[in-house]
Amino acid sequence: MPNPNRITERLFQSPSKYIQGPSAIHNAPKYLAAFGTAPLLLSDELVYGIAGKELTTTLEAAKFKVTRGIFGGEASKDEINRLTSLSKSHSVDFIVALGGGKTIDTAKAIADDLGLQVAVLPTTASTDAPCSALSVLYTPNGEFENYRFYSKNPNTVLVDTSVVVKAPYRFLAAGIGDAIATNLEAKSARNSPNFGGGLPTEVSAAIGAKCEEILFKYGKQAVEANKAGAVTPAFEAVVEANTLLSGLGFESGGLAAAHAIHNGLTAIHSEALHKMMHGEKVAFGTVCQLVLDNASSSEIDRYLELMTSVSLPVTLAELGIGQASDEELHRVAKLACAPNETIWNMDRVITPEIVFHAIRGADAVGRDYKARKGLKA
Repeated sequence: MPNPNRITERLFQSPSKYIQGPSAIHNAPKYLAAFGTAPLLLSDELVYGIAGKELTTTLEAAKFKVTRGIFGGEASKDEINRLTSLSKSHSVDFIVALGGGKTIDTAKAIADDLGLQVAVLPTTASTDAPCSALSVLYTPNGEFENYRFYSKNPNTVLVDTSVVVKAPYRFLAAGIGDAIATNLEAKSARNSPNFGGGLPTEVSAAIGAKCEEILFKYGKQAVEANKAGAVTPAFEAVVEANTLLSGLGFESGGLAAAHAIHNGLTAIHSEALHKMMHGEKVAFGTVCQLVLDNASSSEIDRYLELMTSVSLPVTLAELGIGQASDEELHRVAKLACAPNETIWNMDRVITPEIVFHAIRGADAVGRDYKARKGLKA
C-alpha cells in the first residue's frame, strides 16, 4: 500500500556536482582535489586497460597517490568487505569508482563503510547507478539480495563521453532500457515515498518526463552514433538521460513494478538470463509495468517500437527464458512482491498472481508486436 506512514514532506536529492563531456577525465585532478590525495581507484581489469591507466597517470602527475582496487565482478557483501580491508591497509582518503553499475555500487558501499567521500566516473551509460544514494547488492552467485541506502549521494559524478562512446552500443541500449522505465514508474509511484523517504517533488516529475522525451527523440540516433564511435549531440543527450536524468528521476520520483520484476527475474537460475544486462531485464519489466498500468495497445506499441529499434529484449525468449515454466514465473512474481519491494508503491491492488499474469501478458504483447512488424522473434 502506498504511503502507509502518511508522509507529507516532499524531498529531492542529487549528487553535489555532475560533469559530462569529451575528454573530461583529463580534468579529474581539478574535480577530485578537494577530497584528498590518496584515492582507492576501483575498476575491473578490462576497464583499467581502457581508461584506468590513463586516469592513474593523470592523477599521479597531479601528485595523487593512487591505490588500485581490482573489482571482482559482483556487488556483494564479500566483495565490499574485501575491498574495504584493502582500503584500510593503504590508508586511502577517498574512493573513485571507474566502471559500470556494479563497480559503482560497490564503491559507494566501501565509501560508506569508511566514512569517506566517493567520486563516480562511469565508463558506460548503461545504468542510472552513478548519481544515486543507494546500491543494489547481490549474492556472490548473482541473485538479488537487497538495496543498501546511504545518507548522501556521490560527491561528484564525472562522465567522459569520449570514454563512454568506446563501449559496445549494447551498453548504451541497456541504459535506455533502464531509463525508459523512469517516467512510467515515477507516475505509478507518485503517491508513495521516494528513496529519500519523502514524497516526489514537481521537479522530479519534470525530470522523469524530460528523460523519456530525450529517449524517444534521440535514442535510436544515439545508438547509431555509438556504433560509429561518434560523440554527437544526440549521443551526449542520451548519455545524460541515462545517467543524470534517470538517476535523479528514479531516486526522487520512485520505482514501481519494472524494477521489482527485474529483481524477481534473478530467481530463475539461467546462464542466458544471468548474462543479460540490468537495463535489458528492466526493459522487459517495463513492458510488464505497462500491462499492469492497463496501457492502451497503441501506447504499448510506442514503447516497443523504441525498445526493438535499439535491440532491447521485449519477450521472455529474448531474455533467454522462453521455455520458463509457470512454476519458475510464479517464483519471479513472488520475489517481485517481496516485503518492501518497489512494486508496493503502485496505487492499485497487487498480488503475486496478478504479477504472474502480467509477466505472461507482457511476453504475449511482445511476441505479437514482433510478429506484426515482421521482426525476428
